[in-house]
Amino acid sequence: MSIIPIITFKAGICDLDPDVQPPKAKPRATPGYIYLYAEDDLIHFCWRPRGQPMSEPELDLVMFPTDCQFRPYERVKPDSTNQPKAPTNGRIYVLKFSSSSQRHLFWLQSKSQSPSRNPSFFSARDLKLGLIVDQLLQGEEVNVPAAIAEVRASGGDDDAGDDDHPMEDVQGTGDGQSHGQGGSSAAGQGGARAEESRVQNFLNSLKGSAASGSGSGQQSREKIFATLPDLLPPSTTVPVIETADASVLDRLLSFLPPTLLLLAQDADDLSSVDPSSETAQAAIQALSLDQKRDILKQVLHSPQFSQSLGSLTVALRDGGLPTVSDALGIKLKDGGFVKGGGMPLGGGEAVEAFIEGVKTTVGEEEKKGDGDGDGERMDTDD
Repeated sequence: MSIIPIITFKAGICDLDPDVQPPKAKPRATPGYIYLYAEDDLIHFCWRPRGQPMSEPELDLVMFPTDCQFRPYERVKPDSTNQPKAPTNGRIYVLKFSSSSQRHLFWLQSKSQSPSRNPSFFSARDLKLGLIVDQLLQGEEVNVPAAIAEVRASGGDDDAGDDDHPMEDVQGTGDGQSHGQGGSSAAGQGGARAEESRVQNFLNSLKGSAASGSGSGQQSREKIFATLPDLLPPSTTVPVIETADASVLDRLLSFLPPTLLLLAQDADDLSSVDPSSETAQAAIQALSLDQKRDILKQVLHSPQFSQSLGSLTVALRDGGLPTVSDALGIKLKDGGFVKGGGMPLGGGEAVEAFIEGVKTTVGEEEKKGDGDGDGERMDTDD
């Protein structure tokens, strides 16, 4: 696949040291690039070492508009200047999600433009660069070439003889088009943007109605409840896989694409194999219990699984509880609506109702299964 980045700049990954309180960001020395590109009307946020091709990122996150922010790691303090207070001796940005507690830290690897040689100084160029990325992640229309030109204009010529020129690390598309969600031109994505706008307006109207219907003179407060990625981390889900029997493993595997299971069988040419054919099904059945467990563990550890849980959390919070639960066959109290009204539950209440609905549905299915077993049992004469 040919990737045309919307924007590219030099940055490295940071790790948080949990042994230090508060946790300290420790930068990795690997030189790298952050770059964003569009696919299927969604933005991909990627990081790769500089020696790797663009098609092989070490980190590739599919970003949903308004679900994430790209900001300086520590915010401005009220009694300070406009400079973010960096927690380390470097310029660090954090990529954080509203749908989960997931965080990614990156440090800018271009030379600092601080007049006093302060490595933590965020120049106008650094802040503008972060703003461009954040606006793209919010789904806003951004004229990237013009914004990049503004970034370059703010850089000056102070580092003309340096090996890591600040202006060389910022690149944008040269098509002269504005980019928003998906990075498409404004003319080309008019229909998609209009549809997205209608959906967003609908969701906003739901939130507004919920606030106004919460009682006059009372301030509505959203109930805080954990997100699905927080409830289902690998530390919780993997032990279940390790102790599950064959029937449970087979049921879980039935929800995965058959091609993924065929890969574990080292199929020579997947393009010529019909996943629904008897040959493919026989190959899947030939998997050992250990192979089945390994496949499921890899899925549970994958960033795609965590992102999917995060996206589901956002959908539930934003009024999609009744629709999502109906599609999954999950029974909810009052159908997922506010009691006595036609308003879908939202926020933390929606996530909590979804979890309770899953538990109720599973419990009813287990009781039904036990009942069916009793009805089919035949007593013999002594």
